[in-house]
Amino acid sequence: MAAPRVGSGLILLVLAAAWSAAAFLLWRSRVPSGLSLPAVDADALFSPTELERARDYERFVRWNFLLSQLAVLAVFAVYARYGHRFMRESAAGRIGTGMLLAMLGLAILWLVQLPFGLAELWWQRRHDVSFSSYGEWIVENWLGLGGEFLFICLAILIVMGLAGPLGNLWWIPGGAVFVALATLFAFLLPYLIPSQRQLRDPILLGDAQRFAREQGLEEAPPVRVQVVRSYTTAPNAEAAGLGPSKRIILWDTLLDGRFGDDEIRVVLAHELGHISRNHIWKSVGWYALFAFPGAFVVAWATRRRGGMREAEAVPLSLLVLVTLSFLALPLQNVITRHLEAEADWMALETTEDPDAARALFHRFSTTALSDPSPPTWSYVLMETHPTIVQRIAFAEAWERERGGR
Repeated sequence: MAAPRVGSGLILLVLAAAWSAAAFLLWRSRVPSGLSLPAVDADALFSPTELERARDYERFVRWNFLLSQLAVLAVFAVYARYGHRFMRESAAGRIGTGMLLAMLGLAILWLVQLPFGLAELWWQRRHDVSFSSYGEWIVENWLGLGGEFLFICLAILIVMGLAGPLGNLWWIPGGAVFVALATLFAFLLPYLIPSQRQLRDPILLGDAQRFAREQGLEEAPPVRVQVVRSYTTAPNAEAAGLGPSKRIILWDTLLDGRFGDDEIRVVLAHELGHISRNHIWKSVGWYALFAFPGAFVVAWATRRRGGMREAEAVPLSLLVLVTLSFLALPLQNVITRHLEAEADWMALETTEDPDAARALFHRFSTTALSDPSPPTWSYVLMETHPTIVQRIAFAEAWERERGGR
């Protein structure tokens, strides 16, 4: 009688070891292990006016975010309890009804988040961070919901289709399918970002090629400029895409004269660091490590409602998903901050200009009203990048390390 338990225990041990080995490989970084960051005081770097303005702005954003998350969890708890009653109105069959319940859940999510989104837009407009009108924001937000509807329909179709013949074991092939979809989305993302044009600055393009070679790339990916200045003053940039779709995207707010050429070069080197260190592929890898356990938890949690082969389980599965997403935020942010720190290190190694990096991070805070040293709870739940103070300290640590060579 004990043999099956021993066999199951051995399988779990092997899976845990494989998961840990994969996580170790994904965590590897060019940042020196044991790097000690010097103490940096935000009060010494920013004026009292700058600090108060950034902290006042982000205080509202933090509490608005937290309240929105709690509201979503509460509403989905109610939907999980009573959502199955909507099945009485459906004659769409098992999978069709499940898809309808999922789409209804997504519509509820949009409605719950709408007032919080409008409140944040009001706050951004009040601080001249955004120029979007409320009507434009609602329309764009609603149009963006169309893509989410399609994804939810596809996800439910896959899950319920697999759960039919496989029962609660659907999560094994289901996890693989979700990883494939995440990879496809990462590939397609650059083509979905609107208002892009080619960067026409020959000096910056030459810098991008030189930095790419220094980071071990044969050539730099295309550099695009996204036109956003008509609705925001915030600066941003990103590396996106896989294989032939790879590109670097700079917001035109980075090129409006507020940032010096040396600072923009740090941004280019940082985004190239994401590409040269395969961070987009690593992000897909991290997603895979959590997609399979997440799918297993959904299968386990819905088994008392017939499992995911039954439409009745769909509202509960949505509650499990939003709960897992909220609980995973701290770990997800740890991972993204780790990748961003490595990209910062690659930028410092490439440009060898810590002064420009410090100036860039300082200006990020003053232009985007980013709190340079947020409260711990906000750092844990919301910060996908190291704080401004940490990034400045990172530049100083790099300078110290280089001086010790």
